[in-house]
Amino acid sequence: MQAPAQPPENKPGDSYVQSFARGLEVIRSFSAEQPVQTLSEVAAQTGLTRAGARRILLTLQTLGYVHSDGKHFRLTARILDLGYAYLSSQPIWNLASPLMEALSEKVQESCSAGVLDGLDVVYVVRVHAHKIMSTNLGVGSRLPAFWTSMGRMLLAGLPQAQLLQLLAECPRVAYTRHTLVEDADLLRAIAQVREQGWALINQELEEGLISVAAPLINAQGQTVGAINVSGQVNRTNAQEMESRILPHLLSTAQSVSQLLRTTRQ
Repeated sequence: MQAPAQPPENKPGDSYVQSFARGLEVIRSFSAEQPVQTLSEVAAQTGLTRAGARRILLTLQTLGYVHSDGKHFRLTARILDLGYAYLSSQPIWNLASPLMEALSEKVQESCSAGVLDGLDVVYVVRVHAHKIMSTNLGVGSRLPAFWTSMGRMLLAGLPQAQLLQLLAECPRVAYTRHTLVEDADLLRAIAQVREQGWALINQELEEGLISVAAPLINAQGQTVGAINVSGQVNRTNAQEMESRILPHLLSTAQSVSQLLRTTRQ
């Protein structure tokens, strides 16, 4: 279960609207594990008083973002408007989708695009070819950056000081027997990604899952996103990922990057 987001320790004085931050915490308390909650559960999840949680939930209900049967609360489809505001303000992802669909059809594997948000990769485009994980992925899904191909690609594009700060904050979980958990191993792997210009993750996040990612680079030469191709090792091993899929992925990433450099954002 994902812990509710906490407000930053250093609040920027009077410009910090605490009630708004608490409202976002309430929204984030709903998840696949807890899609329906009581008032008490929301309060416990967010650290709010029952009275404070009630005021926020009723406000969200009035605005149409929450539905209640009198005891239980759940988010409504209107909450998607908040995420769509980001996607609609970034036309590059709509332009990238046809290129990614063509890539997925060519290699017969799933293709995704993502951006870095703290310690996570957030999926902003997803083209399905096969069900490859025990958890369904879609737009808005989050995965740990240090153990995903897009994540390592994006981390490799950061200044070293920022990378080291994120590494220091990152909790270590041995998702599989292949997961790298030591600082030296992770830094070595990211340095290799930085040098070669692509990232391959072989069963570090989930047994049987393999993926390769390439960077999306803006006009300033910054890595602002990544796209990947994912598959199963019993169908596509690491050697085939590099020899058959990687050239097509790199070509598509270059095409998307060109759109990124020429499209007004």
